[in-house]
Amino acid sequence: MTERTPHGSARPGGRTARTRAAVLAAAFEELDIGGFGELSLERIAERSGVHVSTIRRRWRSVEGVIGDLLAQHSTTIPTPDTGDLRQDLRALAQIIANFHASRRNRNLIEGIVAAAAHDPRLGDIVRDVFAARTEHVAQLVRRAIERGELAPDTDPADVIAALSAPFYYRLLITRGQIDARLVHISAEAAYQAARAGTFHRPAPTSQGDTPTA
Repeated sequence: MTERTPHGSARPGGRTARTRAAVLAAAFEELDIGGFGELSLERIAERSGVHVSTIRRRWRSVEGVIGDLLAQHSTTIPTPDTGDLRQDLRALAQIIANFHASRRNRNLIEGIVAAAAHDPRLGDIVRDVFAARTEHVAQLVRRAIERGELAPDTDPADVIAALSAPFYYRLLITRGQIDARLVHISAEAAYQAARAGTFHRPAPTSQGDTPTA
């Protein structure tokens, strides 16, 4: 039996790439109009000009399209490299703030997180996309460790999570504005905590050891 192609995967270039670009652009535009709740393969097909059967065969569902869209957008966010951890974290916080300044991007994140709570398949997509993005962006922390700015046992993923979390709390829970003060606070808090050794990896315990409180 031939192995099924993963959602949204394709050879680069040519008609396949054009089809993907058209479908993802159409889905993104639809998010501006009705949000995730009103999105359907039929609406995406109508806007993109790609037959609905083609979209269903390649992505299977709206969730598959949105997962691919989220993955595409996560890879377009640059990773700062100023040579200074504090500046890198501040720049990353500003990049996150700029991303969420777009209504479409807010709709994308709000919709997909809400839907993922009820759809395990989409939950897996969201988790994998954010894990991959965190791993990529964490290179700025690894560079800081190599420069001697942070202790060698600092967990890069924990630093990025600490910086990012306030944005998603503001976006999804309090539903307030993402402003310059949030950019400053999130970056500075993550920096100070990292410098203080808050994000160190726990030492591995031998088999049979009892963890202490």
